Amino acid sequence: MATEGFQQHLKTLQQQVEAALLRSLQGRPWPQPLAQAVEYSLMAGGKRLRPVLVLLASDLCGGLQAAALSPACAIEMIHTYSLIHDDLPAMDNDDYRRGRLTSHRVFGEALAILAGDALLTLAFEVVGESPAGAEIRAELSTVLAKAAGGAGMVGGQVLDLEAERGRFPGTGESGVSVSGPAAAGATEVASSFPAGGSAGEIVPNLSCFGENPANGIPVSAVSGVEHLSRIHRMKTGALIAASLELGAVVGGATAEQRLQLRHYGLCIGLAFQIADDVLDVTGDATRLGKTPGRDVDLGKLTYPALLGLEASRRQAETLVQEACDSVSHFGPRSGWLQELARFIVERDH
Repeated sequence: MATEGFQQHLKTLQQQVEAALLRSLQGRPWPQPLAQAVEYSLMAGGKRLRPVLVLLASDLCGGLQAAALSPACAIEMIHTYSLIHDDLPAMDNDDYRRGRLTSHRVFGEALAILAGDALLTLAFEVVGESPAGAEIRAELSTVLAKAAGGAGMVGGQVLDLEAERGRFPGTGESGVSVSGPAAAGATEVASSFPAGGSAGEIVPNLSCFGENPANGIPVSAVSGVEHLSRIHRMKTGALIAASLELGAVVGGATAEQRLQLRHYGLCIGLAFQIADDVLDVTGDATRLGKTPGRDVDLGKLTYPALLGLEASRRQAETLVQEACDSVSHFGPRSGWLQELARFIVERDH
């Protein structure tokens, strides 16, 4: 369980992010309907995980919070734009997000799309207004663009949509169904591993995600898990890893420190997604702020569907441990990041 000190520190950082986000919206010469739609989604609360990670990474590397708040706001804007678009009827068609109606249900599809577009572009505007030097601002923009684009979040969303249709783009393979014999076979393989290894060894080491099938597991059983890991490295992991990189850039981290923080981000990004998949099966609608079971309804590839709940939980725990190991070189100063990694898999919403 998260310590009281961590919970208080997290709350303080979240409050600082909320205030900075609200300031970032003030004085924008936007049409009122657009401003209302943007504020409705951006200020809807949430865990603020990504901006908190920016602040923690920057502090860990000796950066100033004033300089870190701009990229922290920017990555939350990109995340929020992605949620608005993800909820649209053309994608997940969700009615609720964070305990209230989704943007398109309140403002209509057209304005919801435009609000997402406005948030994406505002993210780069906010970075451009940062007090950091020109070289730092350019690097921050590059990190954001790569994480949000076709090789990152957007590309992952494409793979996710294609997987719903039973296709694995770029692999030359047809998809693995999340129900029926294929899912049952994957779960059976997962359960055959000893407790110390289990299916957690399919993907805990990020160096072999989707790239090194020589892990002793039949490809027919694992192809779905490897593809799912690829989806979430891009769709979820890219932005979370970028959060750590943004903080590292602001803090003046060395190249080695930046790699360590990025690795931490990729690990907790996948752990976060696995925890989300588990909560979609076991979670309570009131706590989640959205309707559980939507992944199954949409036919999505998920870790529980392929591996079962217990193997999925073990996988998440393995990733958290790897994340903690990757920042252990920072010594006691990495304590907040290590607690946050554990919080990700222990949360109930």
